[in-house]
Amino acid sequence: MSEKKELSAFERYLTVWVLLCIGAGIFLGKTAPGLALKLDSWSIYQVSVPIAICLFFMMYPIMVKIDFSEVVSAAKTPKPVALTLFINWAIKPFTMYAIAYFFLGYLFKDFIPGTEIIKGGQEVELWRSYISGAILLGIAPCTAMVLMWGYLAKGNDGHTLVMVAINSLTMLFLYAPLGSLLLGINSMPIPWKTMLLSVGIYVALPLIAGYFSRKWIIRHKGPDWFNRKFLPFLTPVSIIALLATLVVLFSLKGEVITENPLTILWISIPLFIQTILIFILGYFVLARMFKLSYEDAAPTAMIGASNHFEVAIATSAMLFGLSSGAALATVVGVLIEVPVMLMLVSICKKKCYLFKGCSLDLPRCRPGYMPVEEIKR
Repeated sequence: MSEKKELSAFERYLTVWVLLCIGAGIFLGKTAPGLALKLDSWSIYQVSVPIAICLFFMMYPIMVKIDFSEVVSAAKTPKPVALTLFINWAIKPFTMYAIAYFFLGYLFKDFIPGTEIIKGGQEVELWRSYISGAILLGIAPCTAMVLMWGYLAKGNDGHTLVMVAINSLTMLFLYAPLGSLLLGINSMPIPWKTMLLSVGIYVALPLIAGYFSRKWIIRHKGPDWFNRKFLPFLTPVSIIALLATLVVLFSLKGEVITENPLTILWISIPLFIQTILIFILGYFVLARMFKLSYEDAAPTAMIGASNHFEVAIATSAMLFGLSSGAALATVVGVLIEVPVMLMLVSICKKKCYLFKGCSLDLPRCRPGYMPVEEIKR
């Protein structure tokens, strides 16, 4: 019998913790402006050492959960896997850029004045920097919280795990090229070496560490100890590392936020619209077109709609600096992720009757159910 899973207090109130970190970071930036700058200045080859440590502990707990032996089972159900990959890599990055550019580079452009100096000493317009953060979110499919979203929607956990593994591997090869392409279209500098280094540090390194440490722990302690003792210990570690990073980030961006308090609103609007659009496309259009079962349709839509904000934050910090507008935009992604995804979980369950094989305990999903309009006929 499988153990019932639920969101921990950290996960359930992640938006609250992020808001508290925003306040703490802004307060720190006002009272001790030199502290965050000092932390960010400890770097090796443009990589901030304190932030790299935090970001590694954000990523490792995610990667160690992945059982890559499950990837071979994907051949048994190629249709949902192919559809998920298509949404994540052929649609989502480009719709994210188009929506972000329309809102931040056209509709809200006059509300986002000013420029900033990013890593490398180049001056860029703030709205372009925010679009860059949105791009980095759009090319990072979720491989962490989506495990919980799929579970809460009562989807196929096996499909979710397989896609987490496949997307983690795919990011090694597609994240840098896609990011470079879209950042180039956005007229942002493309430091290829830094881009590849960020993928190596924030995807490959925790991926390799997670893979080998998982094998070693299970071999010496057993799978039961790994699942019941080790993984629950890591979950708060990941989120605490994320929150520590956010405090430092907002201590550097406090002045921008206090001078332009609507900045977060302008950034959140295109991110929210993108999330809803991808969900509708994946769940109500493509999943039904491909005749997926509800158990496969729900996680397919969830994986596409959510973002791997840990990688996006890490990459934006390395490419443009922790104090950049791009880094701020990726954090806004964290801010809206939990409430929006919980809303989409609810929609999935309420509309599960649209798919064959739905076994949820809802009137429309029970054998013999007939809609009122059919009874009237």
